[in-house]
Amino acid sequence: MRGAGAFIALMGGAGLALCACSKPPAAARGLSADALDAAIGPTIGDPTTCVLLADPASGKIVYRYGQMFNCERPLPACDRQGTLTGKTALALAVTPGGRTASCPSTSDGSRSVGWAEGRTQDTRRDLIFSAVMEGQRALPGQEMAARLADAFQQAGV
Repeated sequence: MRGAGAFIALMGGAGLALCACSKPPAAARGLSADALDAAIGPTIGDPTTCVLLADPASGKIVYRYGQMFNCERPLPACDRQGTLTGKTALALAVTPGGRTASCPSTSDGSRSVGWAEGRTQDTRRDLIFSAVMEGQRALPGQEMAARLADAFQQAGV
């Protein structure tokens, strides 16, 4: 029994370590992940939504809303050739005025993808964001950007 107990404790510790790594350290940047989750969830929350906040200088992601799968899956870029992911679209957030785009994500047009990238309006921290939503009821990029601006303000970002 002693060996089994040690094994369970070891596996539990490993599981906690993995969980800790699965969400970026929002608190390190003075962000409240709970406040962001609560503001983004009802605004654009959906099982297919990804929202990333990052430091523009380093590119380090400091907050993620949604499952990592939604942030890493390639989807049509809409306003350029090829595909993007929520992570690769962060590079477009530093362009003046940001970026919003929308288009069908399937050939039959039954699903769509919306993109929004830009800088937050937070005057205390310089942060960029990337948001993507894909599905039958995905919001257009412009709508996502407008709703996120309100959600970020509500969360103190």
